[in-house]
Amino acid sequence: MKIKRFFILFLCIYSKSFAQNDISGKITDAETKLPLQSASVYIPDLKKGAISNKDGEYIIKNVPAGNFVIEATLMGFTSNAQSIRLTGNTTLNFDLHTYTEMLPTVVHTGTAMPEELPKTPLQVGYISGTQLLQNSYTNITDAIASIPGVSQTTLGQSISKPFIRGLGYNRVVVMVDGVKQEGQQWFDEFGIEADENAIEAAEVLKGPGSLRYGSDAIAGVINYLPPKTLPEGKIQMNLLSEYQTNSGLYNNSISFAGNQKGFVWDARYSNKEARDYKNKYDGYVWNSGMTQNDFRGMFGLNKKWGYSHLIISLFDYKLGIIEGSRDSATGLFTTHYLDANGEDSFGIAPSSGYKRYNYFPIIHQHIRHYKAVLDNNFLIGKSQLQVTLGLQQNYRQEANDITVGNIYNNYFFSQTFTYDALLSLPQKNNWNVSVGINGMDKYSQDRGLVFLIPEYNAFDFGAFSIAKKTINKLTVSGGLRYDIRHLQTHSLYVNDDGERVSKDIQGSEAQFTAFTSNFSGLSGSVGAVYDFTKNIYGKINFSRGYRAPAINEAGANGIHDGTPFFEIGDPTLKAENSFQADVTFGVKTKDITAEVDVYRNQINHYIFPEKLQSVFGGDSLRTDVAAHLEGPAFKYISGNAVISGAEAVLDIHPDVLPWLHFENSFSTIRAIQKHQPDSTKYLPYTPPGQINSRVRFVFDNVSALHNAYIFVGINNVFEQNKIYYKYGDETITPGYTLLNAGIGSDIFGKKGKLFSIYISGNNLTDKAYQSSTSLIKYADPNNVTGRTGVFNMGRNFTFKVLIPIDFKK
Repeated sequence: MKIKRFFILFLCIYSKSFAQNDISGKITDAETKLPLQSASVYIPDLKKGAISNKDGEYIIKNVPAGNFVIEATLMGFTSNAQSIRLTGNTTLNFDLHTYTEMLPTVVHTGTAMPEELPKTPLQVGYISGTQLLQNSYTNITDAIASIPGVSQTTLGQSISKPFIRGLGYNRVVVMVDGVKQEGQQWFDEFGIEADENAIEAAEVLKGPGSLRYGSDAIAGVINYLPPKTLPEGKIQMNLLSEYQTNSGLYNNSISFAGNQKGFVWDARYSNKEARDYKNKYDGYVWNSGMTQNDFRGMFGLNKKWGYSHLIISLFDYKLGIIEGSRDSATGLFTTHYLDANGEDSFGIAPSSGYKRYNYFPIIHQHIRHYKAVLDNNFLIGKSQLQVTLGLQQNYRQEANDITVGNIYNNYFFSQTFTYDALLSLPQKNNWNVSVGINGMDKYSQDRGLVFLIPEYNAFDFGAFSIAKKTINKLTVSGGLRYDIRHLQTHSLYVNDDGERVSKDIQGSEAQFTAFTSNFSGLSGSVGAVYDFTKNIYGKINFSRGYRAPAINEAGANGIHDGTPFFEIGDPTLKAENSFQADVTFGVKTKDITAEVDVYRNQINHYIFPEKLQSVFGGDSLRTDVAAHLEGPAFKYISGNAVISGAEAVLDIHPDVLPWLHFENSFSTIRAIQKHQPDSTKYLPYTPPGQINSRVRFVFDNVSALHNAYIFVGINNVFEQNKIYYKYGDETITPGYTLLNAGIGSDIFGKKGKLFSIYISGNNLTDKAYQSSTSLIKYADPNNVTGRTGVFNMGRNFTFKVLIPIDFKK
């Protein structure tokens, strides 16, 4: 009898936890109170949503009971999010204001579950899908570099590495399709392996305040959010075509997505090609073209128990690498060629090569990244269990020796298994508590002819807990995390010619000697948000971060001839740890949106390369027998660093002039090493301060034009004279101002949207400039003009057309 009663009780609890409810309501324009058609209403936790009809009405059916954040979005309007506790059929209406792009509404990054931005003390930057379409960029990192506090090191139009508040490489975690992107992110010339066409939006978490990601997130997290799942019963195809005038860039992408009775899919293929780019001083820049082919497919189930999605992505990228060498008599770019003796020599680059597509003379890279992700969210009573598993393979090849033909001297291969499990417990007394584990198992091989880092295995494990409580106007959140990393490298022996040989071969010499390192670290974060009034709020957050040394910092012993510096790692380096404080003040009214953030981040055991001196004076030079090159030696050491700065955004949108937006952002940063002389005081490649301003005019629906806009803006970058100048590796960079503009609209017909068009112009005055974080500014001098290095891209116009085709609405 007891067993029978228990079984009946279990069925009651089970059926109640999966009781299906409907959420319905109306989407209206906050200013005109008119209904808004085609607005998306979406529940991120369930990847489930609906689209409003011509009367602004929507309905999401079969939603389980629980606590959820629900977001309403429509191009041309600011998103609106509300948190609800669903216990039955619910009516939920949304008012959307005309577009304000400065701040997001819902945060997905660094939190246990998606939550409203005003309720999190973390500092988060944001690029919406609307901005991605309206702006011009040549790679996925370039797309987010306008966020205050975000910068990039670049090698032309194709290679960009993200920096957050002056920190990059293995200090920044990049999330794509819900998993940590693992490739060879430790080096200058290695960018991000992701298709920008398959991105719904991007969030940037600044600083070590997140407890979700462990080591390598000491600077912050960049999360590229995937496209939303379509509403039940809808099947849609999207065609995107883009052309850029400067480099002749073609970008074409096609996607086919649907949702039929809970079976969801989204498949996309993209192709991008560009020839060499140009600017006013250099003309066409030799060997700066690229070709990219990508496929991404998502297939899965959305059911009453949650969802399970399988994501497959294939990324294939070929790109030239700018050397910037020039002919001394003419100042023209030179290129490698074989002389009569079969030796590597330089000659003037042929003019016919500048405008060729799919043309990659040595030196160039070939990058492939293959990934499979199983993304799950199971509803267990009032709890949620998220389980995400990922398998990645990364192939990075670089051909840089014409004497061996199209053979890749550098060839790095890695395979990584990542895992993440998060249990969000039922809300009780306004407490939201989550516990989780995550980590990775990584194996890296060196399959090339030259050797810079040893082959290695790395295993990460981390456990964490995050909690949040709201008490009237006060929201407090925080948590703890503990990480371990086990690093095991392998020995490698070479002969006199630098060829890989067995240890037992006579005359063999150890290029790398195996070592084992173990690291552990405790991270923590605590912060609060307080609403002083309905329109004024304040935030404060204190966080401690941890980062284990990267493989090059611990084990490098060789030359990468793209520099060419001889790098020496140190396996005895300690893990970095940091303490950061953020203080934020914000105002949000019907006329203005503003936020100011001030931060200070102190990093102990900060790892950086120091140039070695010869006992006879001058640089210490070392020879890499495999690369057949000699270069100045740099050894990785550690010290203490302090990074401080401020960021601000201001959007003026007068209520009496709803068509006008005056958008502004500002950022400044100071990054120093403690107890150092002036010559080594400032951390290298620290981005300068900058102010971005833009006037945007938005228009109500006029005939066939919907969500039309025009903008004009300037990007004002200050001079960077706070440099690491002891060894002449960094030089002062003059300031510059760029003028940009854009126009676009959705075009509607009698049966709905026909297509969208976006036109933008960057650097309209064709300003010749060099970014302070551009690595090609240190290329060879031009003896004819007296200028040093290669300049950034000149005037560029971008044209985009997006065509949606609805098969089933």
